[in-house]
Amino acid sequence: MSLWHALFGKLGYDALPFYSAIATGAASMVVIGALVTVAGLTWFGAWGTLWREWLTSVDHKRIGIMYVVIALVMLSRALIEGCLMRAQQAVAYDQKGFLTPDHFSQLFSTHGTIMIFFMAMPFLIGVINFVMPLQIGARDVSFPVLNSVSLALTAAGAALLMVSLCLGKFSTGGWSGYPPYTEIAYSPGVGVDYWIWALSLSSIGTTMTGLNFAVTIYKKRAPGLTLMRMPLFVWAALCTAILMVFAMPPLTVATSLLALDRYAGAHFFTNGGGGNMMNYVNLFWLFGHPEVYILILPAFGVFSEVFSTFSAKALYGYTSLVIAVMAIAVLSFTVWLHHFFTMGQGADVNSAFGIATMLIGIPTGVKIYDWIATMYRGRVRFSVPLLYALAFLILFAVGGLSGILLANPGVDYQVHNTVFLVAHFHNVIIPGVLFGMLAAYHYWFPKAFGFRLDERWGRISCALWTAGFLLAFMPLYVLGAMGLPRRTVSYTEAAYHPWTLIAAGGAALLFAALASLIIQLVVSIRHRAALAVPAGDPWDGRNLEWSVAAPPPEYNFATLPHVDGIDAFARRKSAHDAYPAPPAYEDIEIPRPSALGPAIGIAGVAAGFGLTWHIWWMAGLGLLLAIGAVIARSFVRETIEVIDAATVAAEDRAWRALLASEPAVDRDAECASANRGLALPEAV
Repeated sequence: MSLWHALFGKLGYDALPFYSAIATGAASMVVIGALVTVAGLTWFGAWGTLWREWLTSVDHKRIGIMYVVIALVMLSRALIEGCLMRAQQAVAYDQKGFLTPDHFSQLFSTHGTIMIFFMAMPFLIGVINFVMPLQIGARDVSFPVLNSVSLALTAAGAALLMVSLCLGKFSTGGWSGYPPYTEIAYSPGVGVDYWIWALSLSSIGTTMTGLNFAVTIYKKRAPGLTLMRMPLFVWAALCTAILMVFAMPPLTVATSLLALDRYAGAHFFTNGGGGNMMNYVNLFWLFGHPEVYILILPAFGVFSEVFSTFSAKALYGYTSLVIAVMAIAVLSFTVWLHHFFTMGQGADVNSAFGIATMLIGIPTGVKIYDWIATMYRGRVRFSVPLLYALAFLILFAVGGLSGILLANPGVDYQVHNTVFLVAHFHNVIIPGVLFGMLAAYHYWFPKAFGFRLDERWGRISCALWTAGFLLAFMPLYVLGAMGLPRRTVSYTEAAYHPWTLIAAGGAALLFAALASLIIQLVVSIRHRAALAVPAGDPWDGRNLEWSVAAPPPEYNFATLPHVDGIDAFARRKSAHDAYPAPPAYEDIEIPRPSALGPAIGIAGVAAGFGLTWHIWWMAGLGLLLAIGAVIARSFVRETIEVIDAATVAAEDRAWRALLASEPAVDRDAECASANRGLALPEAV
């Protein structure tokens, strides 16, 4: 063994991304972005603040914000990759285009992997992290340090994906990583290994997040907040957490066994070696279909909040909505086999799973009718979050109906390997998950940062997202019916070409939507004084998160609230008792910052990179660092800090003085600078 191999494993000069000008440019952007970030933090002397107040923080609100930042960064990369794929197909009629087949395969693998695991998952976990403890009247999640570790593992997986742009090539096996293509004989490079370790880190972190959220909701609710008084968003978070606990382990098992096949010569999934590739497919989709509902249930919770708030009405059919959420969570484990209807299980099995797939549409339909009924005769205000919700309502129904078509095994057999399926999947995920998270971003941003997002640019962005989605993915239904296969880098059928041009135009609009979202944030920060809502209730909200200042104090509530019914804060406002002064203040205990999360994140990147490139000393060092960090944490005795009652009282009274000085505004003026976060109450 040479010294180079001992030190750097399989890593060599050929790992540099010079196989394509696009790859070189993408890697350069990552490196330049990292250097600019480091230089900026150094120039402004912000390293200490970043470390003390963010990276080592175990405050659920800051952890939630960091999750969302990761999601938005990864969304930018994945959307650009999607635009490149659509552009390639638009110019690839009867010619090669500008992407090689191998590079195109990398793009659809990274695009899918990022959008599911490193955009949608961090986004929804971040929103739940920020909102759920506030909505249940808690000071934090049950395991704050574990929360930080979960974030670090997700960030480590995302970091590996970004490194794969600069060193080596990513997997060409798609986001699902089916063997035998991802076995070592067919993919001997490091791409599949990047995929395995990025997903493994993320899935472990997500499993722990599910446990944390479930325990928090069961154990940390405010006095009087019974299960059937919880906001719909909390119900959605609870069912999502349960799905995380039971659905993520099959993915971890599948990637671990695939790693053993690749690293240790095992044959779990090689048919010729005594294994069975269908075992992988079953394990993956035993995770994969509940994962669809892990993604969509939080969005359903967001839309429930948005429809109720911006209709100034209590949510219609609360009990039926709770039952529908639970029914979806249960049924999600009964339909995984429809993802491989074409693989020959037999008519009886296909029929059973086809029926189960159709049944899961019933509770979803219940929710849609309840949301429509909530708006009926309400005082509907067309703010940006509601615009996303209305776009979702129409477009998601179309995606759901195409899903009912695909639940028929005969139909699925015809279109399964065409872009019809791509259209259906995106027709559910984009209006459902992405629009849901963007609605949440606009809805709770004022609570997180103390100022609203610019309404004009928000409307522009919403219009671009909606129009871009329609143009980018509706043509794929037509192309799928015409027979265009999935993952097609070029084609010779002239009838496909006009539709791929339309889809490319839609992709360009989606890129413009992302750009407008960035512009909106910049404009909002520049005008934050005019958009400030320090009183904390800019939308005339209905739940406990709107009953505190914006942004909330670290301890959330000066005194824990008592809940006496659904929409407790709205009821108090209607009774003109929205902000009762506490009779006394007490000392509040909060968890101290911890370096365990960042340490494990660094260890995860080192171990994952070392395993990917067979740099064994680095992998071992990363593992030892993780173990050492956990052991070191066990010796820390001062894990709690106390905020004395006098400090709590001073902060709370200062906020109450601000409430007394701010004018209350009618909801028709909620987009004006007069809206300082103090709402005139509506009737409940």
